[in-house]
Amino acid sequence: MARVTLSAHGTASPETVWQRYASVDQWASWSPQIKAVHSVSRRLSPGMSGTVEAVAGIRAAFVVDAVDYDHRTWTWRVRLGHIQIRLHHEVRPQDRGSTTSLTMDGPRLALLAYAPLARLALHRLVQP
Repeated sequence: MARVTLSAHGTASPETVWQRYASVDQWASWSPQIKAVHSVSRRLSPGMSGTVEAVAGIRAAFVVDAVDYDHRTWTWRVRLGHIQIRLHHEVRPQDRGSTTSLTMDGPRLALLAYAPLARLALHRLVQP
């Protein structure tokens, strides 16, 4: 198992960034690898589950482990076949904007393969 942490800074407010996370219908607007999110719930909540559909048609199952709206943090697990990655997201205020971080735990090769896509998504997430 390995751990990778990424972060991005931008001018979008922390509230805007958090709402982009909290509403799964917005994920495809800032995460270019996501085509759709299939889940009964449309807002992040602990225990929420479903699948994330990638642009290439790949579907990965997910379960949300924790959500803290007050501290703007959330953690989920994503599984594709035998590969599982745990992702922990945070949003923090920054001068005239916000910063978001993502800490991923999982198989080293899977994290290294996913990191460039995640980095791009985080940078898009914090833009106005």
